[in-house]
Amino acid sequence: MTTPIDQEMFARLHAEAIDSFDEELEMEFDDLAGFPPGDPAASEADSNFRRFYFRELLRLQCELVKLQDWVMHSKHKLVVLFEGRDAAGKGGVIKRITQRLNPRVCRVAALPAPTERERTQWYFQRYVAHLPAAGEIVLFDRSWYNRSGVERVMGFCTEEESEEFYRSVPEFENMLTRSGIQLVKYWFSITDDEQEFRFQSRILDPLKHWKLSPMDLESRRRWEDYTKAKEIMLERTSLPENPWVVVPAVDKKRARLNCIAHLLSKVPYTEVTRPLIQLPSRERHDDYHRKPVPEELIVPQVY
Repeated sequence: MTTPIDQEMFARLHAEAIDSFDEELEMEFDDLAGFPPGDPAASEADSNFRRFYFRELLRLQCELVKLQDWVMHSKHKLVVLFEGRDAAGKGGVIKRITQRLNPRVCRVAALPAPTERERTQWYFQRYVAHLPAAGEIVLFDRSWYNRSGVERVMGFCTEEESEEFYRSVPEFENMLTRSGIQLVKYWFSITDDEQEFRFQSRILDPLKHWKLSPMDLESRRRWEDYTKAKEIMLERTSLPENPWVVVPAVDKKRARLNCIAHLLSKVPYTEVTRPLIQLPSRERHDDYHRKPVPEELIVPQVY
């Protein structure tokens, strides 16, 4: 049985569904000449911003491609951490960053809960395996800061382990930067009301049920505990060498644009000159005959 929703909530959910539809169009959209249409029911300002968003996102993604080329050319090593509450929009911005990049150059590390064996290792050990080599970018969708967030709040680590983390993490991150890895840390910030809305949206949308775990629901109940943990984390680990950058993320589209623009500003990339690409002529041989593909191997032509 579904929970009744009022008109205001219905209107917001409708707008969210339209935005999701636009996002899927955006993910397939490669033509510089046009952009996905806005919601006909939306206000003129909303429609104008949506058009602006797609144009600006495409422009920023073009810059990300230049950054990728420079990273490969200069053998740069870049690590970007994305942290924040559940439903804060981390996955959305990661998707837009990686959308047009080469997965061999830019990859995402989203580690599951540690195994029994991993729990007995040095805490940072399982993250080290995912660090970049020269010419690579790694985006951590959650990171070693799990210890200061979910593990601390949910009691998955002791107070002693938590304190050891705070003592060790500045040294660990300084080791990374001394080894030539550039580290950028983002915290996505949303309000209490916005998180509740996004969770309700996931509950009511069957396509988003997979995004909700029992841990997510428990995190909603413990909003205040997570707030205290976040404040301690920012205070103790935002150091001059490796500071945190807070991304206001109640407006998802603006958060994506602002985050990508900031990331581009932090990397000293320049455009790499590419050699002119010429498609070679295909060789043709008189004795070549293409064999027909057996019907049973062809996917059914339903459409």
